[in-house]
Amino acid sequence: MYSFLQRLGRSLMLPVAVLPAAALLLGIGYAIDPTGWGVNNQIAGFLIASGNAIFGNLALLFAIGVALGMAKSRDGAVALAAVVGFMVVTTLLKPESVSNLMHIKLDKVDAGFKTLGNNVLIGIIIGLVAAWAFNKFHQTELPAVLSFFSGRRLVPIVVSGISLFIALIFLFIWPTLNGALVAFGKWMIGLGAVGAGLFGFFNRLLIPTGLHHALNTVFWFDVAGINDIPKFNTKDAVKGVTGMYQAGFFPVMMFGIPGAALAMYHSAKTKRKKAVAGIFLAGAFTAILTGVTEPVEFLFMFTAPLLYLVHAVLTGISMFIAANFHWTAGFGFSAGLIDFVLSFRNPNANQPYMLLVLGLVYFILYYIIFRFVIKWLDIKTPGRESDAEIDKMQVSQHVNTQQTETEGKYDQLAQLVIAGVGGKDNIETVTHCATRLRFELKDNQRVDEAQIKQAGAAGVMKVGRKNAQVIIGTHVQQVADAVDRYLK
Repeated sequence: MYSFLQRLGRSLMLPVAVLPAAALLLGIGYAIDPTGWGVNNQIAGFLIASGNAIFGNLALLFAIGVALGMAKSRDGAVALAAVVGFMVVTTLLKPESVSNLMHIKLDKVDAGFKTLGNNVLIGIIIGLVAAWAFNKFHQTELPAVLSFFSGRRLVPIVVSGISLFIALIFLFIWPTLNGALVAFGKWMIGLGAVGAGLFGFFNRLLIPTGLHHALNTVFWFDVAGINDIPKFNTKDAVKGVTGMYQAGFFPVMMFGIPGAALAMYHSAKTKRKKAVAGIFLAGAFTAILTGVTEPVEFLFMFTAPLLYLVHAVLTGISMFIAANFHWTAGFGFSAGLIDFVLSFRNPNANQPYMLLVLGLVYFILYYIIFRFVIKWLDIKTPGRESDAEIDKMQVSQHVNTQQTETEGKYDQLAQLVIAGVGGKDNIETVTHCATRLRFELKDNQRVDEAQIKQAGAAGVMKVGRKNAQVIIGTHVQQVADAVDRYLK
């Protein structure tokens, strides 16, 4: 189950990866026409409508993304099957179709069917069905007379048939299920700032497992009716309320994490500061610009669990403060400077400049807490290793420099990571999300964490006996491509 949830969380990142495009279009549109929602300017209207086209089809994007992420190979057949399944279910469950099928008047159809067409939960379910069908039937051979429909061509056909039964089941259970999800969403919204704080705390706490993506989906998209990210970009938003599950991340990611990085740099041994400066600088810059914090978080996540718990608590507090004072800003990918600038002119942004003020406080707070705890507990953050550990690193670095000069940096890193996880023969599958390579191994006891970190990875996490995650950073796609090349 844990492995399944991890793979699902990874799959959810594929549709989320398209949101920056929507955020860019909307941000520019709102900058041109910050009060008229595109009515006062044709260019602004064009850009805003383009961005909303992505948000308006999130459920379909999730169906495709989950199907591709959960299938054994990223084959176009599984994506086509997801589209077919999604179209069958959502068409059969349109209010007009429900009215006809149930022989009731249109105005008597449950309100839940009006929003089912863009409910992310439906997209996830269809994506899982499409992936299962592909894994099960993509190599199936039919009798000669039907051989044209064998293999991959069979998958969309199977999914369309299964989708009929899914639509039939949802015809009866959706009003109850939708009511329960909406009730949960209203309950969380009813908690107000406390609910936002709890979300922020558990969001950070789940980062080591990779399951935070599944949690984010409930709050950020239309699973339980909260739909915080898409709603923030529409007139349906409540100013000062919509966006409360996003705003509090900005002070942490743009200021808190860089403060922690600076504290760890200043805590390093004098002779090691030059060697580790690049690690902290790159991690801090990535957090500020893009809101991706894992390259820094994995530098202390396992060496200092207490510090990471403090980090999770501080994130929850930031979310609580921002929600309590109704300071809101939104993002398309993560709470970095790019998204902050793009959302600043959004009509639904409420006193977003106060998030910068809170951020300055958080920079100081993180710096002081991290400096104190690192010194107090003598935590071996990068640059504070023992002389024996440093000698081992220097040997590893010397070996790394023996790579041929004709190889690119991603090729070198890929080869070292492959060797670090036990070599090609130990790898069963490898996938990636926004910042991590996710390996399914024959035996993760063969993983050499020190070698992988010295290769340039930000961190390594082993899960169970067969899974390992290597935290690369925002350039994970290039490294993953290189790994694929060498494995083939």
